[in-house]
Amino acid sequence: MQKIEATLLTMVIVHNEKSGEILLVNRPSKRGFPGYLGPGGKIELTESFAEGAVRELREETGLLVNPEDLIYKGVDEYILLDEGYRYIVFNYVATKYEGNLLENAPEGEPRWVSKEEVADLPMQSWFRRRLPYFFQEGTFEISIHLKNFESSPLKESVRKIG
Repeated sequence: MQKIEATLLTMVIVHNEKSGEILLVNRPSKRGFPGYLGPGGKIELTESFAEGAVRELREETGLLVNPEDLIYKGVDEYILLDEGYRYIVFNYVATKYEGNLLENAPEGEPRWVSKEEVADLPMQSWFRRRLPYFFQEGTFEISIHLKNFESSPLKESVRKIG
């Protein structure tokens, strides 16, 4: 059996149900993946997926969420064929949170935006395609095969569950 190298990541879309806004982070080019994205990042070895999501959300935005309050939405994977590497992202929505947004956040400016405003914001194409699934019923699985991160998808599949 072939050993597969992978990085496990999380992403949390915080949804303010009263205002209808969602929290995104405007990442500068120097941080990689410039534009607006959901908060998230790498899961540490001793963390559960939810614990990693909560930590990344706190580090990037200042908001606190209880892991039990996260709503699991699905997984997406990016398979880089040139590198023989796989990135796997566990996706969550949070509607219960507390705290204040960080000023001078290390990963970029956290900002509340309306769902209507999202269409006009600069963001990575993979995130723009994935974002609607956070607000649909059920969960999702997305698999994208790429030669490398700069290439167009060679193969892409989306599966909705529930």
